[in-house]
Amino acid sequence: IPGRPPAPGELGRGCPFAPRCPLAEDRCRTAEPALDTGSDGSDGTHDRTSGHLAACVRADELAARRPAPAEVYPVPAVPAPARALPPRAERDTVLAVRGLTKSFPRLKGAVLKRRIGDIHAVDGVDLDIRRGETLGLVGESGSGKSTTLYELLRLAAPQGGRIELLGQDTAALDRAAARRLRARVQIVFQDPAASLDPRMPIGDIVAEPLQAQRAPREEVRRRIPELLRQVGLDPEHADRYPHQFSGGQRQRISIARALAVRPDLLVLDEPVSALDVSVQAGVLNLLQQLKAELGLAYLFVSHDLSVVRYLADRVAVMYLGRTVETGAVTEVFERPRHPYTRALLSAVPLPDPAAERRRSKLLLAGDPPSPTVRHEGCRFRSRCPVYAALDAERRGRCERDTPPDTAAAPGVDHVAACH
Repeated sequence: IPGRPPAPGELGRGCPFAPRCPLAEDRCRTAEPALDTGSDGSDGTHDRTSGHLAACVRADELAARRPAPAEVYPVPAVPAPARALPPRAERDTVLAVRGLTKSFPRLKGAVLKRRIGDIHAVDGVDLDIRRGETLGLVGESGSGKSTTLYELLRLAAPQGGRIELLGQDTAALDRAAARRLRARVQIVFQDPAASLDPRMPIGDIVAEPLQAQRAPREEVRRRIPELLRQVGLDPEHADRYPHQFSGGQRQRISIARALAVRPDLLVLDEPVSALDVSVQAGVLNLLQQLKAELGLAYLFVSHDLSVVRYLADRVAVMYLGRTVETGAVTEVFERPRHPYTRALLSAVPLPDPAAERRRSKLLLAGDPPSPTVRHEGCRFRSRCPVYAALDAERRGRCERDTPPDTAAAPGVDHVAACH
């Protein structure tokens, strides 16, 4: 749906939906249509006894014609990059992660706490993002996605492994270098209501990263209306507070705040999971547009694989703190090579009800193993339908050896950690 909902104080005399409606006519802008059946039922479109009401002057026409959604709302074309991107191998690396690990201590005792073990939240993550591309990071809750993000954003030496951000090893950064690099990577959180200070007007919220980077006052004043316009908000509303905006508008404010310092990498931690479907579409299209215009790279975390397929160029699948499959979205979604990825994809609903009822789904048995134990061999084997069907000799390999990342074929961007 194009545009945005009008603020309550901006409603005119006509239909409130007219500014966003592709079927609006002159009469739609003169008076608000009544909530009614619209017909006496003689043409079979409505029946006054059915309780089906609609506040639209063209309700009878739509009911009789029943157009497909794409006939009413033409599908917008995905914006093309401002300049053609070279092949992936020729583009600069924005983020490279190799063997990342992060453990937290397990403590016991109310007063005198003692360490009784570790929680291995991240235990072998590999990521690679090039300039101008989106990497989708997916996996169940508890697989280590958020811990991975926060390790990247710390801009410090990791417990284990190596993080290179824009060609710089985070383990070698001093305080001044970390400050300069921090402006080049920003994050958009899942819940905009919790991530925006309710006591600050949105103009000050958007300006905060610029002030943290000690930008001149003139630049700050100039950038605020420019950023609000860029994300589809009215610059005149810069003195309003977050509670005066809808959920989708608040997320746009979060995006404007992240873009204020002109980052190279934008980390998106499930940015549309708290929004309804139509607002999700608007935010996702905005992200596509910004990526094309500004040449941004995204690290996009989501549980919704349909969203990942729409937005991402490549995808990385995590299970129990480890990357188990990585590759181009078309390769991973159409030819998944890891049983865990197959199970995740089988849970994605199909928009065709008949096809949804016919297809078989892969249901994983049990829960993921405890992250308090560093498991030998394949960590997925306790839930793996392939492992359950193997003979004793072949099971031994899964129990003994950690699966290496194996390419699908030479020159194909698709690797999976499965024997």
